[in-house]
Amino acid sequence: MEAALNQSNFTFMNASADSSDVPDLVDKAISLTTIVALFITMVSLGCTMEISKIKAHIWKPKGVAIAVVAQYGIMPLTAFSLAKLFQLGSMEAVAVLVCGCCPGGNLSNILALAFKGDMNLSIVMTTCSTVLALGMMPLLLYVYCRGFGLETAVPFTGITVSLILTLLPCAIGIFINHRTPQYAKIITKVGMSVLLLAFTAVGILASITLGRTILTVTTPPLMITAALMPLIGYILGYVLSIFFKLNGPSRRTVAMETGCQNLQLCSTILKVAFPPELIGPFYLFPFVYIIFQVSEALFFIILFRCHERLTSSKEKVVYHQGLQDLQSNL
Repeated sequence: MEAALNQSNFTFMNASADSSDVPDLVDKAISLTTIVALFITMVSLGCTMEISKIKAHIWKPKGVAIAVVAQYGIMPLTAFSLAKLFQLGSMEAVAVLVCGCCPGGNLSNILALAFKGDMNLSIVMTTCSTVLALGMMPLLLYVYCRGFGLETAVPFTGITVSLILTLLPCAIGIFINHRTPQYAKIITKVGMSVLLLAFTAVGILASITLGRTILTVTTPPLMITAALMPLIGYILGYVLSIFFKLNGPSRRTVAMETGCQNLQLCSTILKVAFPPELIGPFYLFPFVYIIFQVSEALFFIILFRCHERLTSSKEKVVYHQGLQDLQSNL
């Protein structure tokens, strides 16, 4: 009888241990998925970059200047201001600041294309902000985290290592595009598909391991912050391009590049660089942000396309009317 009880206790303890290992396994799966997704995404981003165009724009630093002011001037300050305005908690503020200090991603290139922007400027801005992230991102996080007394809580070494590892696959993508450009477009398309699948997988895994605590990411202050950040970025980016006296396509490009962040990099840094017990579910903030980022961009794109059609149709009416008047006078 006693042996049976001991055996049952042993079985129960093993079952408890196994069940407690499940969240750890899911957590490791999430970390691995985000790292793989980031690697593939950054290779895809590198495949859109051409060495000749990068060199040309380096000698003409206007694009670099716009990239620095847009990505590392407007967005970090916007993130800091909103975090202060809504009095976010320490880890909430860190998640928002990391997102605001991230460079632009390849999603901005797609949105700029849909917005009929200047693709050369878009790629240069993304390239410059990605390369500059190695120095600018840790510096800005240190400066802005001091406003919340969090400068000691941010793992700057882990963030720097993550950024270095991010630039390596980007360099691989540039090399592929330089040596075998015929494969670059295929890799870019596959990379975007993998990104969507990875984001879906991470969302499912996170809902399994976090359960109801995932609702802490969708609190009203964080939701409003996630909605306002890209919107402010789009608007101020357009205003900035007017200041630089850019043409229409370039203005639309700067607007998209400013409001769009590399959210794969953001989620990877929050998940990998920060201890799980510290960051909690807030590494999912980029998933909330991307919903507003894309939906607001699509709103502006649809608005622009509708305005373009109405303008072209009015021009056609005026042209035909003028042609009829000319024929009647003859």
